[in-house]
Amino acid sequence: MTFFESITTVFRKYAEFGGVASRPEYWWFALFSFITTAIAGSLDPFAGTEMANVGFSMGLSSAWSLALLLPQLAVTVRRLRDTGRHWGNIFWILVPVAGLVVLIVLLSQPGIAWQQETIRPQSPAAP
Repeated sequence: MTFFESITTVFRKYAEFGGVASRPEYWWFALFSFITTAIAGSLDPFAGTEMANVGFSMGLSSAWSLALLLPQLAVTVRRLRDTGRHWGNIFWILVPVAGLVVLIVLLSQPGIAWQQETIRPQSPAAP
């Protein structure tokens, strides 16, 4: 799966929590999210001003992050399902530092969906 295929797939399935997401689909979208949020943050007109300190600035970065929230959650849940884990593992993110490490490790594991397709159980030999 290419970078642009991943982005279109995630946005097409932006609220689909069923099914699975491959490693390339997840990580390409994570890279897209990081890059676009960083660009939006650098274009924020209130960044570094007193208006940002007072709380008047929602900013482009915050608005873009909110727009990406549902697709990012959906692709993360699908990726966890692909690795054979329950969607509740997404709450590891709430544990400071260690939770992020655990979640990255879980999301980096190979998927089991493709393994089930390629490994067929052998039929028992006839006596």
